[in-house]
Amino acid sequence: MSRAPKQPRVVAELGRPETPQETADRLAENSRKYRSHKTVNNLVLSLLVTVGAVLVLVLLVPRNDNPITRDVDYATIAAQTQPVVDHALASPELPADWSANDAEWRAGSNGQVPFWYIGLLTPDSQFIGFNQAFDANPTWLAQKLPDSPVVDTVNISGVVWDVYRNSAPSADRGNFDYALVTTAGTSTYLLIGTAPTGDFETLATALTANIAQNGSE
Repeated sequence: MSRAPKQPRVVAELGRPETPQETADRLAENSRKYRSHKTVNNLVLSLLVTVGAVLVLVLLVPRNDNPITRDVDYATIAAQTQPVVDHALASPELPADWSANDAEWRAGSNGQVPFWYIGLLTPDSQFIGFNQAFDANPTWLAQKLPDSPVVDTVNISGVVWDVYRNSAPSADRGNFDYALVTTAGTSTYLLIGTAPTGDFETLATALTANIAQNGSE
């Protein structure tokens, strides 16, 4: 006796057996959902592996919580630079608890003003930038002291300096709270920074000999 053919399964949602096309569509959709699910799982796994690798690197790399500071020998740099400059570069002798984190000759290519720069740190870790420009024009000074007119003059060790104060809101001042400017011969001296006025006077006093030398040329 031959077995009776198996009747197609009735699908509850349809209330009847699936057609061959409906069966094919259902299988294709199930396959698509499976592949999509595997893709998402693979992406999540890859992200977790990447994050884990970064955390391992962070833990393995040694760290130093002390601030990074540079102690630049500006006197040596000034001596090395002097042969290419026609006028005497300033190399102020300051107390031992002062330091420098930068010193360089900026040649002023393309018609810009050349100047000698030293970044100085005071005993209280405040900043004064020293600039000695040669044949400086008003534009150069205006760029260094934007929207800041002269508010006073001060005599320090026989040298008269123009006083500038930054009138911008504190959050917008950057490294410019106070500045002193004087000229001697072709040199324009600009001291600009955040240090107390007493530290500016210390630096200005240390520059007196160089100012006199350039003023007599």
